[in-house]
Amino acid sequence: MSAAESEPTVVYTDGACVGNPGPGGWAWAVPGGAYASGAEAQTTNQRMEVHAALEAVLSIDGPVEVVSDSTYVVNCFRDRWWEGWLERDWKTKARKPVANRDLWEPLVAAVVTDPGRISFRWVKGHADDPMNDVVDRLAVDAARTQQGRRGHGTPEGLGAPDVPTAPGADDRRAPPGHRVVVVGHRPPELGGYEANPTADRVRAKLTEVLAAKRTLHDDLVVLTGLGLGAEQLAAEAAAAAGIPYVAVLAFPDQEAVWPAESQLRYRELLARADGDVLLQARRPESRQAAGAALARRDGWLVRHAHEAIAVWDGEEQLVGRVVRSLRDRVGEEDVWVIEPGD
Repeated sequence: MSAAESEPTVVYTDGACVGNPGPGGWAWAVPGGAYASGAEAQTTNQRMEVHAALEAVLSIDGPVEVVSDSTYVVNCFRDRWWEGWLERDWKTKARKPVANRDLWEPLVAAVVTDPGRISFRWVKGHADDPMNDVVDRLAVDAARTQQGRRGHGTPEGLGAPDVPTAPGADDRRAPPGHRVVVVGHRPPELGGYEANPTADRVRAKLTEVLAAKRTLHDDLVVLTGLGLGAEQLAAEAAAAAGIPYVAVLAFPDQEAVWPAESQLRYRELLARADGDVLLQARRPESRQAAGAALARRDGWLVRHAHEAIAVWDGEEQLVGRVVRSLRDRVGEEDVWVIEPGD
């Protein structure tokens, strides 16, 4: 039997970060076989996930099946992101440099150079898979101690696993399913507060993108803050595409300061939502407190996203900060940007 026809070596990989960014660690382990881990002083969780997969495929001869709880790693090869990266000279769809190229490039090269040798499989993290738990603990140990290790068999002396940070793991209020967060501009950048061609075009594009995503995920659900502009257009687009949406509200009665017509529209959309998450029980007492509450809402959305759509012109800074946070969380290729002028 040739190497290409032999059973692949199954290797589990994981990355961890104490803070993000912060001290990080990567690890891989073969059930009943070799294992290894390493550390990096200042890094991100996503870098460590890619680093772990790269170390595994470079360390193991013959066919390899990489098992990872990182959609950032697995989706790159499942959805063939790398083909677009190569065609665009290592640029994303938004024409931005691909993050972590120094790790992605040799990993992609290893996959492309020997077609069929390397495959990838996703496993749910923190879900009682023994080997996923082993590499999790190895990676966390490396991140915390800033020391790697190598060996054979079951590693000893490992500490506690990572605190679950998979989307939704830290808040039971997050709805089940494949969550798509929609963020973006307010009405001034979308043609104004009244009905207009720019808003209509954005709504139609959101509907198109969401419908396409629904073909990939039967359990798709949209998360929206229901703010004026892109967030309300997202709710309307989800309804048009027959996709449930959940309103994530920073505080009660956020519409109270809006014009009467905007209040009515908001309340209608909230009534049609398939659920809501209220993050703060009391209304803020000042504009500054309201801004802080909205920022916390944005952080909640980022933490619970599997994918995201951003209505963004590529320049406005407030939306841009949320987009960057989402890219750090779910990966650049899982954040679809719709430009209002398109």
